[in-house]
Amino acid sequence: MSIMDDLSGKGYPVSSTYLELWARLRDEMFLTLNRPEEMAFHAGFEGQRALRTWKDRVQRLANLGFIGLKPGPLGDLSYAVFYNPYHVVKRAYLKGQFQERKWQALVIRANEVGAFDLDDLDDDGNLIPEADEEEVKPAANPFQPKPPPATKPKGRRPPRTKKITRQG
Repeated sequence: MSIMDDLSGKGYPVSSTYLELWARLRDEMFLTLNRPEEMAFHAGFEGQRALRTWKDRVQRLANLGFIGLKPGPLGDLSYAVFYNPYHVVKRAYLKGQFQERKWQALVIRANEVGAFDLDDLDDDGNLIPEADEEEVKPAANPFQPKPPPATKPKGRRPPRTKKITRQG
């Protein structure tokens, strides 16, 4: 979140807006922005300019590449699709857009929580295709760690797997 705020420019923090929107997401990583006043309030914006400030932060998130926006019945900010924030941040790091110490802290924290999404991009910011993948799979939840590689069960009983869910 600190990196997001650094990328958005001094005086224009976007992390509280992103977190509020992200908390409303489901597995498809697509969100209808049909309650903008409520979303603005929960993102921490109050008063006469709350909605305008919230819309500005949403647009900044889109300009930074964290989300994509599509127009619809609610105007230009009707729908949002969320991209993998690790990928967005790594591309910004490769361009030298924020401090090295924040990058190192992110890498360490990602490893601690088992998020290996940073390894999905090469040193030019391009997505690395998996070698054994012949068809394109839908994007996984960017906040859920990748499962370990499948192993053959030993004996009669298959290995137990733990389902990871996002608490909202």
